Amino acid sequence: MTQTTRTDRLHALLSAAFAPAQVVVQDDSARHAGHAGAAPGGETHYSVRVVSPAFAGLSRVARSRAAHEAVAAEFATGLHALALTLRTPDEAA
Repeated sequence: MTQTTRTDRLHALLSAAFAPAQVVVQDDSARHAGHAGAAPGGETHYSVRVVSPAFAGLSRVARSRAAHEAVAAEFATGLHALALTLRTPDEAA
C-alpha cells in the first residue's frame, strides 16, 4: 500500500472542494525547522495557491475560511501553518 504525503492529501482536498483551474502545494517545512509547530519529519508548514471560479464573490476572509474548512482534518493530524493565495481565474490572469 502506498502512503500518501500531506502534499498529495492537501492537493486532493483542495481539488475536491473547489474544482480549481490550478492547485499548487509547496512544502515549506524545511524553512521552519526549529520553529514552533515544526516536526522532525516535516510536513507541517505549507504554501498553497488555488485558482478557482468558486472564489468569485467571496471576500478574502471567506475564501480563507473555506480553504481551512476543506483541509481541517490535516490540521488535526499535524499541519501547523498554511499560507494561502486564493484567486479567481480573472484575478490570476
